[in-house]
Amino acid sequence: MAILILNGPNLNRLGVRKPEIYGNRTMAQILLDIQQRWPDIHFIYRQSNHEGDLIDWIQEAEGDGIILNAGGYTHTSVALRDAVEDSEIPVIEVHISDIAKREPFRHTSLLTDVCAHSIIGHGVEGYAEAVQWLLTQNNTQG
Repeated sequence: MAILILNGPNLNRLGVRKPEIYGNRTMAQILLDIQQRWPDIHFIYRQSNHEGDLIDWIQEAEGDGIILNAGGYTHTSVALRDAVEDSEIPVIEVHISDIAKREPFRHTSLLTDVCAHSIIGHGVEGYAEAVQWLLTQNNTQG
């Protein structure tokens, strides 16, 4: 099994940027925990502050699922939405914070209705929950 984890803009700053909202764990720490929890899964991690990179990676993706935290592009990118909608691989939307309880401009996700599943506001544990959801859907390990 292979899972692609994609993070959008500013998520390279996890552990540093607004720890009161996003926590103090880096993505490297989060990935290490996930890899230790599911050692038989091949995880590929990519992060970009550039919309086109995320779209290219979704279009090129192979494997069993994509876990996508699109950051601010969640609320603004029709092009990213179109790429997710066109994906033959299930895409799980993840947000560390509860976007419905943040600034009004963050309340709308352009991705939710084209994603296979959404995990919003569960902190960094949302990444692991997305892996577990994919495993459950594939009826493999858990």
